[in-house]
Amino acid sequence: MVYVTGDCHADWSRFSMRNFPDQKDMTRDDIVIVCGDFGLWHDDARERHELDELAKRSFTVVFVDGNHENFDRLYGDEFPVVDFHGGKAHKIRDNIYHLMRGYVFTFGGKKFWAFGGASSHDIQDGILDPDKYKDLKGLRNAAKRLDRQGKRMYRIKHLSWWEQEMPSMEERQFGLRMLQENGNKVDYIITHCAPQEIASICGFRDSDELTRYFDMIKTITDFDAWYFGHYHKEGRIYSRFNLFYEQIMRII
Repeated sequence: MVYVTGDCHADWSRFSMRNFPDQKDMTRDDIVIVCGDFGLWHDDARERHELDELAKRSFTVVFVDGNHENFDRLYGDEFPVVDFHGGKAHKIRDNIYHLMRGYVFTFGGKKFWAFGGASSHDIQDGILDPDKYKDLKGLRNAAKRLDRQGKRMYRIKHLSWWEQEMPSMEERQFGLRMLQENGNKVDYIITHCAPQEIASICGFRDSDELTRYFDMIKTITDFDAWYFGHYHKEGRIYSRFNLFYEQIMRII
């Protein structure tokens, strides 16, 4: 079985037995896909406990990265890169995996092209770079000034924002090569944000290099359905594009 859900933001309570009773019939061969913003954030006691609890579940959780992930950790050496269902993934726990960008994975006999990343839409008040301040006190004072001005939509580099949220040119080219190796045909596409045409319908009309890239991907790729999160809504657009937030839906 394969299920899909949306952004978790480190709140994995939707996977409890009460909220997700289907799991009583699931095994580690069954997959739940999170469409980004899984919530791998800071390595503290709370997160370790919650991940360990999730690791006790009978099923396997996989996720593409969103814009709210700690990329210093994902791209560091904390989590080993392993071969996983035809692609490459970071192993977070025995049943929790981060699907690396651009690979084609096979779940339930179907091909999934996975490509994480998205531009943050909660940074209107700027990004504070710790390297531009003499010490932590200077950084805190800068944050307090923004707070006093009522500017709360800011982030701090390497603490609450990472530039790797946006895929590199090399990653985008790799994703194209993986699709070409599969004849530009997959069953499903899993991303965090959507092609710009679809994002505009969701109310996000400012394009970026990733949403434009996905516009191109939807044109050149033969696929049955596209699943994404990011916009904190639920819905289906043009029959093939499926927006997820808190819902968990079986697709296979």
